[in-house]
Amino acid sequence: MKLRGRHLLGLDGMSREDISLILDTAVSFKEVLERPIKKVPPLQGKTIVNLFFEASTRTRISFELAERRLSADVVTFSTAGSSVSKGETLKDTARNIEAMKIDMVVIRHSAPGAAHFLSRVVKANVINAGDGGHEHPTQALLDMLTLREKYATLEKLKVCIVGDIAHSRVARSNIYGLKTMGAEVSVCGPATLIPRDIERLGVRVFHRLEEVVKEVDVINVLRIQLERQESGLFPSLREYHRYFGVTKEKVAKAPKPITIMHPGPINRDVELSADLADSEHSVILQQVTNGVAVRMAALYLLGISN
Repeated sequence: MKLRGRHLLGLDGMSREDISLILDTAVSFKEVLERPIKKVPPLQGKTIVNLFFEASTRTRISFELAERRLSADVVTFSTAGSSVSKGETLKDTARNIEAMKIDMVVIRHSAPGAAHFLSRVVKANVINAGDGGHEHPTQALLDMLTLREKYATLEKLKVCIVGDIAHSRVARSNIYGLKTMGAEVSVCGPATLIPRDIERLGVRVFHRLEEVVKEVDVINVLRIQLERQESGLFPSLREYHRYFGVTKEKVAKAPKPITIMHPGPINRDVELSADLADSEHSVILQQVTNGVAVRMAALYLLGISN
C-alpha cells in the first residue's frame, strides 16, 4: 500500500487509512530498531536533505537516525553560516539544493505554511518537521503510535492536551490526528493560551486541571513556549505551575491511572513535575523510541511513492 499524497505536510485532512498505514508501517520498523544491525536498504541511493531553519535537537537527530537506518544519503543544512544568513530566500535555497538532484526534503521552519510553500516549488517529496505554530505531523503520529501500543486502539480514548495550546503545532496535529482516529480530545490551560475558536475543531475546553484528571485516560503536557509568546499571558512560571502544572499530587486524585506524555524538551517542575515525568505513568521515553520508527515509516512510504 502507498500513501495517497507525495508529501507529509500535516494531519489536517489526512485520511484514517493513511494514518493507519503510517502507524502500521512504524510497528514493523520498530522490529528493525531491536536488531543488532539496525539498518535496512529501502532508501539506498536516495538523497535526503534536512533543512532546519529553527533550532532542534530531538527532531533533527530522530530524522537523521531514521534516514540512515533506511540507508539513505543524508545532508543536514542549518542556517548558521549559510546563504540564508546573507538574505537568500527559502525558494532559492530549496531550488539550489534540489539542483543537486535530491529526492526528499525534511523542513523545520518558524513560518507557518513553509512546508506547503516548499512542496509547490520543488519536485522532491517534502516532510514537515514543524512549521511555526501550525503543524508537526510526525510528532502527533509518534504520540498516536505510543498510545495505540498501550491501549490497542485510539477509538473513544480520552486525551487532554494541557498547556500552551495557542502557540503549539504539536497540539494542532494531535487534535487533527486523534479526532480522525476516533479519540475524544480536550484541551486545558489558561484562557490566554487557548485559541478562542478551538471548539470548532471538536474539542472540549477545560480551565481547571482538577476537572481534567477526573475524566481522561491520557494527559499530553505541552512545553511553555516562551520564545513564541507575547509577554503577560500569565503572571509567572510559579503561578502557572501552581494552577496548570501536572504533578503527582494532582494526578493521584484521578479515579484511574492516567498516562503522561510530553513532546520534549521538558521544563521540569514548570509544566510537569520531575517525579511524574520519571514515574511509571510516563511514556515519554517510549515516545522518543517511536519517533524514529514513525519517521522511518513516513520516509519509506514517501520514498516508494516515486
